[in-house]
This record gives sequence, structure tokens and C-alpha cells, in this order.
Amino acid sequence: MALDSDTLAQLCATLRRFVDEQLIPAEAEVAETDAIPARIVAQMRELGLFGLTAPEEFGGLGLTMEEEVLAIFELGRAAPAFRSMFATNVGIGMQGIAIDGTAEQKAKYLPDLASGALIGSFALTEPDVGSDAGSVRTTARREGDYYILNGTKRFITNAPHAGLFTVMARTDPEKKGAAGVSAFAVERDTPGLSLGKPEKKLGQQGAHVCDVIFDNCRVPIGQLIGGIEGQGFKTAMKVLDKGRLHIAAACVGLSERIIDDMVGYAVQRRQFGKPLADFQLLQAMFADSKADAYAARCMVLDAARKRDSGQDVSLEASCAKMFASEAVGRIADRNVQVHGGNGYIREYRAEQLFRDARLFRIYEGTTQIQQIIIAKALTTEARERAGL
Repeated sequence: MALDSDTLAQLCATLRRFVDEQLIPAEAEVAETDAIPARIVAQMRELGLFGLTAPEEFGGLGLTMEEEVLAIFELGRAAPAFRSMFATNVGIGMQGIAIDGTAEQKAKYLPDLASGALIGSFALTEPDVGSDAGSVRTTARREGDYYILNGTKRFITNAPHAGLFTVMARTDPEKKGAAGVSAFAVERDTPGLSLGKPEKKLGQQGAHVCDVIFDNCRVPIGQLIGGIEGQGFKTAMKVLDKGRLHIAAACVGLSERIIDDMVGYAVQRRQFGKPLADFQLLQAMFADSKADAYAARCMVLDAARKRDSGQDVSLEASCAKMFASEAVGRIADRNVQVHGGNGYIREYRAEQLFRDARLFRIYEGTTQIQQIIIAKALTTEARERAGL
């Protein structure tokens, strides 16, 4: 249910204060320790960040897509690792159950996911299967009242902390592609489930990923999301459309933060007897960055409003995710350039945000996957108009 304008404004203002007063000051600590401090995770729970989009009847805020992206514009201003801590609960780690789960599955898991007592994770990517959800090789073989899962999932966000995994596995080996894939809610302590060691990454320290390994993992049949085989790909696509808008909103927030840092530095730093901000070549970088961020914001809001109205926004979500993630990369690069030598020094945070921003162009569908989705939609539409 949509919030009234005053409540929404108050929520966004509260989130902005949280970012400015708690998250940004802790960025250096998180980068050095590769961990989100427990005090901040507790504050996230108190603010209801884990349940931003969970249905109200299960203890969440039930934000609409537009409200969610407005909230993420604010939260995305901090280093991305903070958002990653709760984002799988808000999005891909919870939405599969919220959208397609049975009544029993929703009642069992959504309250704890909304409160942050339970961390959810989305297990789709595999060693030889990235953005192509229809090529999943992890198998789920029915055996009496259980499914036996075998396979490995790779680069799974929040896996080291997760108590629940939404797992895509192939239940029908005879059906090639997406038709044979199903979705399962698999609890962390299920026999046969184990974790690899956390990966060391280029950026986003404090956000942890690792392999999730299924070795004859016995999953009760009641954990088949929605209770229907062969619906996993459809569930994944519903989750990813929403997730891509969330990621695009995070890119907008980080872009706007970086622009503030960039221009703020340039008006104070002096060279050749005047502020850097007075040099026209740098002013062009400011202008290009602002146009990038503004265009991305408009795209995300437009797609979010269309989704709230019930429209299919797969095309728009891909456009927004592609553009916003590429834009934040350009802006982060310009920020390093404006900072000059200081941009390469950790103290100024420009190099950290540059490394952090790089991942946005990869996860939840690379830029190239978004291009394929967009092109396919356009050519399909053109063929239909031509009667082909």
C-alpha cells in the first residue's frame, strides 16, 4: 500500500540522516575490516530496512516500487556494501517467496525476513551459468517426499550470513532451457548444503559472497516455491525485473553522492592560483556527470511507476539497469580524475567508490545481457508490426 506523501518524505529524510550520520562515517572502517559493524546492522533492523518491501501483514513496510527506489536513492549514497547487507531480503532473497510462494511458505519465512532475523540469499549463478537462468545445471531429483539437490552455485551474495536460500534447480532433465527449472526455499542447516570460503573481491568490502554447494541435499517437497515444478525461471524473471530497478536506483544514489564529493573537492582544492572548479575542462566533467545521474533517475522513476501500474517493465528495467550502471562507472572514473593524485589515495575515498561501482555493470545481469534483452524486445515488436 502506498504511503502518504508526508510519511514518505519523513522516511526518506530519516534514511538520508542515517546515511550521513552513520554509514558514510563508517565507510573506512568497513573497507579496512571487510565487515559491517554489528551496531550498524542492529540499526538497520530497527529502521526496518530488511522489510522495506515485505508485505505489511508479515511485518514489512510494503513499499511500492516507486517508494522502494526513492528509499534506495537515499541509501545508495553510502558505499554499496551497506545496502548489500539488507538488499537480498528486500529483493532477490525474499521476493521469490513473496511473489510466488505458497501461503505456508510466506507465513513461515516472511516475518523473519522482514525483521532481519533471517537473511535471505538468491542462488542462481553457477560456475558455467551466469545470467542465462535457463541453462541451470544444478539438479533436483524427486525421491518420495524429498528433492535431492546436486550442484554448485557461485558468487552468491550474503551466502556466508544467509539462513535461507532461494535456489534454482532443474527438476526435469528432459526439458531443455527454462521449462525444466524450479525454485526451492532451502534452509541453511539442510543436510547436504555447504558453503565455500568467502571470495576476496576488487571492491565492495563488507559485502560477502561465496559458493553454495549441494551434495545430495535432501529438501522436503514442501520447499518447492509455489508447489509447482517448472515455474522457477518465471519466478527468477519476476524477481530480477524488480531487482534490476533496485540496482539501478542504487547506482543513481551512488552517482549523486560521487558528484557531491567531486564538486565539493574541486571548489576547495586550488591549482594555478584558483579553485579546480573554475577550470572549464573539469566543469565539463561535472556537467556530464549531472546529466548522466539525472537521466538515470528519470528512467528508474518512470519504470518504477509503470511497474506499480501493472505494466510489464522487463524492457524498461533492463534499460534502466544498463544505463544507470554504466553511468555510475563513468562518474566514478571522472571523480578519480578530478581528484588527480589524491584520487588514487585511499584517504579520499574516490578510489574505493571507483572500485565499488564496477560491480554494478556485472551482477543481476551484465550490461551485455541487458543489451540482448532490449534488442530482442525491439526486434520482436518490429516483427509483430510487420506481421512476420
